[in-house]
Amino acid sequence: MRAVLGHWLFGYIHPYPDGNGRVARFLMNAMLASGGYSWTVIRVGDREKYLHALDAASIEQKIEPFARFIAECVKRSGSSAPGRRQKNS
Repeated sequence: MRAVLGHWLFGYIHPYPDGNGRVARFLMNAMLASGGYSWTVIRVGDREKYLHALDAASIEQKIEPFARFIAECVKRSGSSAPGRRQKNS
């Protein structure tokens, strides 16, 4: 949750004229990594879904769609919760 809120808040504050999204995704990954999760990529093919979920959080104040989207990306990256073993494929 910390990574989701960190990503969203940085983008919401929007402190720079350019690069806010890249920095927000980097911060999200730094927070995920500090929690024991793998680096997570938001695929170009998921851009529309990503932006829609981010807009829901920023405009409608509904964080759940964004949190679910990020959780899907983390799951797809092969991360498991800290302290849990991943199954070998």
